[in-house]
Amino acid sequence: MPSAIPTGTLERPARSSAAAPAAGSRWRPGGQAAWRTLLAAVAGVLLLLAFPGSSLPWLAPLGPAALALAVSGQRARSGAWLGLVCGLAFFVPLLSWSGIFVGALPWLALAGAQAAYVALLGAASAATSRLPLWPLWAAALWVGQEALRGRFPFGGFPWGRLGLSQTEGPFLAFAAYGGVPLVGFAVALTGTLLAAAVLRLVRGGRRTAALAALGAVAVPALGGLAWLPLPGSSLTAGGPTRTVAVVQGDVPQPGLEFNERRRAVLDNHVGQTIGLAEAVAAGEQPQPDLVVWPENSSDIDPYRNADAAREISRAADAIDAPVLVGAVVSGPGEFISNTAIVWAPGTGPGDTYVKRHPVPFAEYIPFRDFFRLFSDKVDLVRRDFTAGDEVGLLNVGGARIADVICFEVVYDGLVHDAVSAGAGMVVVQTNNATFGYSAESEQQVAAARVRAVEFGRSVALASTSGISAVIAPDGSLAAASGLFESAVFVEEIAQRDSRTLAERLGAGPEWLLSALGAGALLAVAVPGLRRRGGAG
Repeated sequence: MPSAIPTGTLERPARSSAAAPAAGSRWRPGGQAAWRTLLAAVAGVLLLLAFPGSSLPWLAPLGPAALALAVSGQRARSGAWLGLVCGLAFFVPLLSWSGIFVGALPWLALAGAQAAYVALLGAASAATSRLPLWPLWAAALWVGQEALRGRFPFGGFPWGRLGLSQTEGPFLAFAAYGGVPLVGFAVALTGTLLAAAVLRLVRGGRRTAALAALGAVAVPALGGLAWLPLPGSSLTAGGPTRTVAVVQGDVPQPGLEFNERRRAVLDNHVGQTIGLAEAVAAGEQPQPDLVVWPENSSDIDPYRNADAAREISRAADAIDAPVLVGAVVSGPGEFISNTAIVWAPGTGPGDTYVKRHPVPFAEYIPFRDFFRLFSDKVDLVRRDFTAGDEVGLLNVGGARIADVICFEVVYDGLVHDAVSAGAGMVVVQTNNATFGYSAESEQQVAAARVRAVEFGRSVALASTSGISAVIAPDGSLAAASGLFESAVFVEEIAQRDSRTLAERLGAGPEWLLSALGAGALLAVAVPGLRRRGGAG
């Protein structure tokens, strides 16, 4: 471990006396492993506080700042340890909802797996921390780490990305220009520039510190300017409107047992829809063009169960509008499908969307026999869900909707595919009953708010038990329910056809920023390998 302070500058390290630590400085991080570990843990806590649960999004840049300070000048191995500490401090509490009804093992395994990616980030950030312009490379490495985490293994799990913490404020505007990756990059760059300012200031480099601090201010300032051409909070501006009803029927009680009371859940949504029809007849609510039910609103297969089909038809006929039903459908073969069904009055079921990304260990069990060795909870999933192969674009009541189901809202490509196919609004069907009174639902709503800005579309989010919401194109909440209550929203929503730059570019910004980070790693690794080869 080096005893002298790392350069930590924006320029190439110099050998002059000006590059030496300031006289009397007590900043000697190279010899303070415990101090660095504590700082890495603080980084994870700051990230946690930025996300729903605490909802302090302005704290988000301080997480990358603290981690950058902790790993500055360290070897990759030390950086990996510090990154792991940061990742555990962040993901263990963030994902605590995943173990509420299934125990600690799945929760801690998931959190540990996600933290391992932050360990890789810590190693890469440490290795590149002596390069010129290192704050830029460190921020790009955040994007690369999240890109990797969102794809591997089993299709990845991109929950808790930096960009998804920004439900308001200047950073959120970047979503319209480069999606979640650009938002995350802006947050991380602000933090790493702050870290560079601190490092230079304690070394006596006031001019460089001021430049870094100015850059840290310039990034959110640019985000503030980026809001100017974007849509505002109006649901009705930007295109022809459709009246959309969102129904949250609620469940008998939280937990895994909701599925055993599936008829009660279906009855709740039928009852709420018929109640809405009565309010429409009385002139208390406008006539909807379409009605959105959540995921798992009918866990009784309506194709095979005549009674379930009859009840859904009764609701659709009463409201005289097509209902988008979230159903569990048998087939193909031994599998089942998480399916959205357009159920029209008079004619019944029509077009469908099958969830393209079933959740591993929740909707299907990969390598079931192997993982049963660690927990018999895998057998709670009796039949595996199959993945759909068609984009979630549906025409419902004259509205062309981009439908995504539950966790699909955090997968960039799934939402992008459906919107770019021609959708005028986004619909998220979800079921949060298995996560109790936790922050999971708030975190999912936050992701939907970022998507609204990313694509310039209003979002209707329907949950069985909350939080259901209607979100304007600027990410603001036009309506929202509480947890574990019945709710119905009826809103007039414009069907927009404008395209944001983020929609046009797709995954381009993520690949470009990831490549920048990878290039910085190569700039460190290739000379090192040459030196070793020469020494051999």
